[in-house]
Amino acid sequence: MEKKNSNLIPIITMFFMFAMISFVTNMAAPFGNIWKNHYAWAGMWGNMMNFLAYLIMGIPAGKLMQRIGYKKTALWALGVGFVGMVVQYLSSLVGANVATFSVSGEPVMLNFLIYLLGAFICGFCVCMLNTVVNPMLNTLGGGGNRGNQLIQTGGTLNSLTGTLTPLLVGALIGTVTKDTAMSDVSPLLFIAMGVFALAFIIICFVHIPEPNLNRARSAEKDKYSAWSFRHLVLGVIAIFFYVGIEVGIPAELNFYLTDDPLCGAAIGGAVAAIYWLLMMVGRAVSASISGKVSTRTQLVTVSIVAILFIIVAIFLPSDIRISMPGYSVADGFQMFKVPISALFLVLCGLCTSLMWGGIFNLSVEGLGKYTEQASGIFMMMVVGGGVMPLIQDAIGKSTSYMTSYWLVVAMLLYILFYALIGSKNVNRDIPTE
Repeated sequence: MEKKNSNLIPIITMFFMFAMISFVTNMAAPFGNIWKNHYAWAGMWGNMMNFLAYLIMGIPAGKLMQRIGYKKTALWALGVGFVGMVVQYLSSLVGANVATFSVSGEPVMLNFLIYLLGAFICGFCVCMLNTVVNPMLNTLGGGGNRGNQLIQTGGTLNSLTGTLTPLLVGALIGTVTKDTAMSDVSPLLFIAMGVFALAFIIICFVHIPEPNLNRARSAEKDKYSAWSFRHLVLGVIAIFFYVGIEVGIPAELNFYLTDDPLCGAAIGGAVAAIYWLLMMVGRAVSASISGKVSTRTQLVTVSIVAILFIIVAIFLPSDIRISMPGYSVADGFQMFKVPISALFLVLCGLCTSLMWGGIFNLSVEGLGKYTEQASGIFMMMVVGGGVMPLIQDAIGKSTSYMTSYWLVVAMLLYILFYALIGSKNVNRDIPTE
């Protein structure tokens, strides 16, 4: 009982940081609606820069955590995140009339490049936070189903902020026009700066256990590494695809509804927010059953259901509409008619909610002293959340929005394979103590 109580404050701290990760990440897609109306090709580039940072920072973040521990890594992450928000805010103040280069004969203004830099810096922040949060919760839970339970509980709060962020951005933007700019969402950026500053102060005074700090240093010349485990390698591929799925489903739906003459950016943002809301519900359910239902069983089930939902959405006619809640500046909250495909796409949130925690939990099971290194590798491959939605968006532009979801189906099939076969640890002979 004493051990559980001593872990309570660190667990709550990790939950709070889990929520911040989604708050920062989910600004990119709705912000993309602003830039997409200035540059037709730019909708996913803020998201891409955010996730590109994972590719660069993933392994260094893992090594940083090995050297300085969880707490100091988290503090560095929060400081970097504050700077990223400031840079994104600066994009609304400078460079709006300064052209830099051209794309297809269209001048690209300096303010867009400043925004991309801010998104890139914020990507460093969330990469470092993710590197800390996931292994820490898994460790505090003792691994296994209990470790997954804590990750899913933290993920519930992650989904709550994921629900609120596109809703707030959509409400601030309203109807997107050529005059819509980053200055229209500056209140949200100021809120984010305040949250980062407050979190930094709080974590300075919170004790966070460092169970593997000294051991990680002594293991640097080990002949084995996290890459020696097949289930980790296959899990890294699964997480690359998963983050592409998680981000791509609501982001492309947001673009689809924004271009719909009966919807618009505010409605698109509100419907995308339902997806994140359902992710919160799914994670809450998973957290409540993870003590009894295995991680593998949960991952197999949601993968199959998500595949079915996406296929149904693809084949449903776009002229069939259903009422879903939305928000507009003029009318406030009310029910709006959206294509019925949107319903099945947002229902996927119930399925994707379990995948991050499930894949991470299965991938690091039995890794012992290699867990921190594995976490850094994992964070590197979160770049899939930038790469795969960008590919999906390119498919959507060249064919149709709904055709682009076949890419999501293919990625879900791989995750199903991982849950059934690839997640089994076949390297139990490697010493991990």
